[in-house]
Amino acid sequence: MGAINAVVSLASEGDIAILSVNNPPVNALSQQVRAGLFDGVRQAIADPAVKAIVLICDGKTFSVGADITELGKPPAAPVLTEVESAIEASSKPVVAAIHGTALGGGLELALCCHYRVAVPSAKCGLPEINLGLLPGAGGTQRLPRIVGVEQALDMVTSGKQVDAKSAHAAGLLDELVPEDALRAIAIAFARKVVADNRPPRRVRDLDDKLAAARGKPEIFESFRKANAKKFRGFLAPEYNIQAIEAAVAKPFDEGLAIERRLFLELMAGTQSAAQRYVFFAERAVWKIPDVPDDTPAIPIKKVGIIGAGTMGGGIAMNFANIGIPVTIVETKQDALDRGLGVVRKNYERSTKSGRLTMADVDRRMQLFTGTLDLAQLADCDLVIEAVFENMDIKLDVFGKLDRIAKPGAILATNTSALDINQIATAVARPEAVIGLHFFSPANVMRLVEVVRARQTSKSAIATSMQLAKKLGKIAALVGVCPGFVGNRILYARSAQANAMLMEGAMPWDIDKAIYDFGLPMGPFAMSDLAGLDIGWIPEQSKSSTIREVLCEQNRRGQKTGAGFYDYDEQRNAKPSPITAQIIKDFAGRSGLPQRTISEQEILERCLYAQINEGAKILEEHIAIRPSDIDIVWINGYGWPVYRGGPMFYADTVGLAQVVAKLESYGDKLGKNFTISPLLRQLAADGKRFADMK
Repeated sequence: MGAINAVVSLASEGDIAILSVNNPPVNALSQQVRAGLFDGVRQAIADPAVKAIVLICDGKTFSVGADITELGKPPAAPVLTEVESAIEASSKPVVAAIHGTALGGGLELALCCHYRVAVPSAKCGLPEINLGLLPGAGGTQRLPRIVGVEQALDMVTSGKQVDAKSAHAAGLLDELVPEDALRAIAIAFARKVVADNRPPRRVRDLDDKLAAARGKPEIFESFRKANAKKFRGFLAPEYNIQAIEAAVAKPFDEGLAIERRLFLELMAGTQSAAQRYVFFAERAVWKIPDVPDDTPAIPIKKVGIIGAGTMGGGIAMNFANIGIPVTIVETKQDALDRGLGVVRKNYERSTKSGRLTMADVDRRMQLFTGTLDLAQLADCDLVIEAVFENMDIKLDVFGKLDRIAKPGAILATNTSALDINQIATAVARPEAVIGLHFFSPANVMRLVEVVRARQTSKSAIATSMQLAKKLGKIAALVGVCPGFVGNRILYARSAQANAMLMEGAMPWDIDKAIYDFGLPMGPFAMSDLAGLDIGWIPEQSKSSTIREVLCEQNRRGQKTGAGFYDYDEQRNAKPSPITAQIIKDFAGRSGLPQRTISEQEILERCLYAQINEGAKILEEHIAIRPSDIDIVWINGYGWPVYRGGPMFYADTVGLAQVVAKLESYGDKLGKNFTISPLLRQLAADGKRFADMK
């Protein structure tokens, strides 16, 4: 006994063989690990002195499953199912000793062992759904046999991790052991199995929990119905459900064959390719070519927020959530009280779902200091301005802040579109100025656009990116232009949506096409949700646009019960004949011929205009990578992850097709619309955005 290969070793303690994996950092099941396990199990089985085997992993975790770099490549022998079969068929009991996490293939491997022990801090899960896949090594067949159909359905379609106590209660784990004694007690457990003459307990042979679900198709139908909204547009949840249906209805080997067929279909499909692309894009977004990982960051121990409105309060909550004290400044006491009151209510709402206790709420609220005095921000390491979206106001705020903030403090603006280079002219330290564009509601939305102005220091950038990660956000570094990345692309879509209103489409036609594509709502429903009166000034309103007329008629969105749509008391929308008439009146005056616009044209004009704007953003170096644009749109605007973001989607359509379609629409796209030279060049060269380096 000894080293099997560089990552797997076999040792013995008396009559117990210990098969150990050491493949840092997360013991991914690479080809070398699989080969070592396969050979190690066979050696232990062949050794007459060995009575049982303990499978254990070194380092901080058991195994997170597949080596993600192997996905999509031809399988290298031995494949995981061969290793599992060797373990499961062993005539000698095999005990999995679990710490950290047993995820994906790691849990599937553990399910092929005959017994499982774990420390209380361990977690188990099958997260393949997050890559648009299903567990492809028997997970959908073994899991329901051991935890039951209902829990298996929940685990495979949510990808969530189950704590050791819950896993033990469900039967997934046989025993919980002290944190610092896993190896010793796993060996003792194996010895007891041998002493008790217990045979190998093969999960594949269990049937009682499946039997409880046989002849009850309503279990699956009610699960589908309950999760229809969450699963909308995704293929993988339905495939996971079908695989578990096969576990209930078919013998094990037939179910395994069905699981494999479904897995390969998903793996070959565009949805899983998109979700795997997003997996890597979320890691690439943190890499900034000219800001090295060792760039000095500024310690952020206290934060100031200027403005206690919806955005200011939501931003502040993010910092309190990780224990950083926050000082919020307002100009009037009633606005300050109202803002802090909303923060408390938001936290108290979390107690109803069990995410927080009232003690947690009190603890977080104690981190807030409200004041009307801007000078109270003098000792803050970071100050974020979240006042009204008006350049003059922001310049005034930053001018005052420059005289108050301590040397070295970062001065950030939450503007969603204004020129941060201009904002930076209000201070004597432009290197300290950066954009931190949180998305509303800021305490919920995952995205932060970190906006680099012309003179922003690398230290301010590094600090902001690291801080976003600590807040549990995903950050994309972008440059200065009107709307930055997310809103600039949104403007391009809105221009096409509004143009089509003048040609015969109705808001609900356009919204339906966008919703059916997979976004949470279309542009007009989104405007109603946000409020049509954002930026609208009644005194200057001249009925010159559809939006102005709607606002003048007090149709300002959901909050007034009417906007583009009419709303009932539960804010359910229905098409409005009033809006339809307003649009027809404007369209009539436009002189454009009215026609029926197909869903295909709606999608192509809206989405291809977004793609074109994304290409311009890349030309201008406003975004670092095409995948960064996709991260912004997935996390900030609800672009369906199974379509990979607008730039990935463009590659699936084909850039030559995108250009040809844009050309075919010609003048309909607007007199100021131009096709991106980058998009044209990539299309002409037969390349994709993914080919950009």
